[in-house]
Amino acid sequence: MAEVKVDKIVDTKGQLCPMPVVRAKLAIEDMQPGQVLRVLATDPASPKDFVAWCQETGNKLISNSKEGGTFVFIIEKG
Repeated sequence: MAEVKVDKIVDTKGQLCPMPVVRAKLAIEDMQPGQVLRVLATDPASPKDFVAWCQETGNKLISNSKEGGTFVFIIEKG
């Protein structure tokens, strides 16, 4: 996958559901369609939470990976 330009990063490591999604929602509200948000999370529920949230909101989950003990979500604002 080509390198994606990230416009904003939200670090939610150590925060539990629903805070990673809440903080991502707040961050993406100030972004323009097509801009990209990177979210870092350690909550074990966050992968399913972000898939569901993106489906519900029309934002695009570009990638969902795990680096060490941290989940990394790359989300394009819809």
